[in-house]
Amino acid sequence: MAYISAMMDQMLVFDRRQVRRNRDRAAADFPAHDFLKREVTERVVDRMRDIQRRFPRLLDLGSHDGSLRQSLDPELGAEWVVSLDPSERFATLASASGPSVAAEEEFLPFAPASFDAVISCLSLHWVNDLPGALLQARQCLKPDGLFLGAMLGGETLHELRAVLTEAETEVLGGAGPRVSPFAELQDAAGLMQRAGFALPVADSDLLTVTYANAFLLMHELRGMGEGNAITARRKGTTPKAVFMRAAEIYHERHAGPDGRIPASFQVLYLTGWAPHASQQQPLRPGSAAHRLADALGGTEQPAGDPAAPGRKPH
Repeated sequence: MAYISAMMDQMLVFDRRQVRRNRDRAAADFPAHDFLKREVTERVVDRMRDIQRRFPRLLDLGSHDGSLRQSLDPELGAEWVVSLDPSERFATLASASGPSVAAEEEFLPFAPASFDAVISCLSLHWVNDLPGALLQARQCLKPDGLFLGAMLGGETLHELRAVLTEAETEVLGGAGPRVSPFAELQDAAGLMQRAGFALPVADSDLLTVTYANAFLLMHELRGMGEGNAITARRKGTTPKAVFMRAAEIYHERHAGPDGRIPASFQVLYLTGWAPHASQQQPLRPGSAAHRLADALGGTEQPAGDPAAPGRKPH
């Protein structure tokens, strides 16, 4: 039993109570810091427009203040939008414009096949069991329903991560984790397949924002609700000298001619569909109507035969 408990603890990369506290704290002043959420939400809605389908029943998974509801065009046909966020304060804000619920993304309180689409903007990078959360999202969908998620990826805040690690090492003699580990693009489509989505696609954008200094960047992250919530984070108060040194290194290494520093946000977009018989299916092995050798103008060699004379294997 102790061994199983230890394995479970290792899986808890994020302190979900701290995630909720960070988001609760950010809720009151979120409109002053929601530029990234608004930008990514608009890009997600653009992708929905390109699909040219209607989605009468929609779940906004990790909704923050519920702003996705206001961004949806009438032609998308969203008649009933439910906002879900782990923060009670964000869920309360979202309830001003429609139904909302405070719940965890990993424990969805909905019956199977409840929604035509599940949309998630900038929330799933705080989930401990991402494959499990994606699986539950897929189960919430009607057959041929759409999942479209946007989450922060591995290149996010690489500048800040590096300078904080260096500053802590210099000042304290060692560094603790201060910026969330993020999923990589090459893993994203595999996660969608593992969750049972059909036709999974993953791609990414890199958004760069500039700040006058590192302190304003860290203040912005706090205002977004994106403060440190890693379970293994250093507990207690960090000496001011760490942040002062980090700001110095950041400016020395990254400041532009105008003195402003860049902050990178990589956004991964995950798209997939709940399986349905009408969807395109891969051909059965051996069912091709034309031979590849004919298309290439070559000679077909049975598997295991030596290479043709005069041709070296590569």
